[in-house]
Amino acid sequence: MDDHPLDCLIIGAGPAGLTAAIYLARFHLRIRIVDAGRSRAAMIPHTRNHAGYPGGIAGKDLLARMREQVGELGIEVIEGLVETIGKADGIFTAQLPDQQVRARTVLLATGVVNNAPPMAPEIHDAALARGLLRYCPICDGFEVTDKRIAVIGTETHGQNEAVFLRTYSKDVTLIAPNAEHVLAPEERSRLEELGVRIIDGPCRSLRIDGDQILIPTPAGDLSFDTAYPALGSVIRSELAISLGAEATADGCMTVDDHQRTTIPGLYAAGDVVKGLDQISHAMGEAGVAATTIRNDLAKEMTLAR
Repeated sequence: MDDHPLDCLIIGAGPAGLTAAIYLARFHLRIRIVDAGRSRAAMIPHTRNHAGYPGGIAGKDLLARMREQVGELGIEVIEGLVETIGKADGIFTAQLPDQQVRARTVLLATGVVNNAPPMAPEIHDAALARGLLRYCPICDGFEVTDKRIAVIGTETHGQNEAVFLRTYSKDVTLIAPNAEHVLAPEERSRLEELGVRIIDGPCRSLRIDGDQILIPTPAGDLSFDTAYPALGSVIRSELAISLGAEATADGCMTVDDHQRTTIPGLYAAGDVVKGLDQISHAMGEAGVAATTIRNDLAKEMTLAR
């Protein structure tokens, strides 16, 4: 364990964490990045929604370029899992399996994990790579214009996603993941008004059938050009919550306009914070967080003098 704490420990090496690292390293701060290797951006087969890449770019390629840029600044991404984090006397201590890391500030950029529909992992990954399964209608709804679209979900979240995708295609079907749909009367009326088909579940294990995604339901096996799971996600905010940081009911970190959490010295950026789950948005929050960290540390140094 280093006797001299870092200026900032960044947890998570997705677009938010890597953007913050670029800023903080260029502020001449001592930083380290620890990453558990499960960035949601790495699951994007091809995004055409990220400015600056005509023709689009794969999520893994984007992350590789960002890591290369971080590496040019002498910062290495440490592959590992932060198991616990504590704070005493103004210093954070992060426990990894084989070491402890001490830091004056911590930036949580751990993101979220999408809840997947029932299907074998290898089929899931193949369907994702071929665009038969998609998780972000904001990112790639344009790519499925006029296609046959399934939304696996129910309640308000499923209804909202089906209504959103209806702006891209007249052929949208909302399928309940479990048994019957749980929809308010006004939600059902809205779907029917827009011509969205409503199919009760449960939907069984999805599979690939040629160039279609096949969804078994009590109404029969239904084929679509693509399927969007609207099954929610798991917010990776446990470390911050364990310290007593405030979060929403679903686990999104509560931050101020400068990405400060309710714990002094702890910041959060990207999908772990409630907001638009987009690469560009995560990178913007990271820029704000990094600049705030630099300025907050500078104030402490001034006071110390």
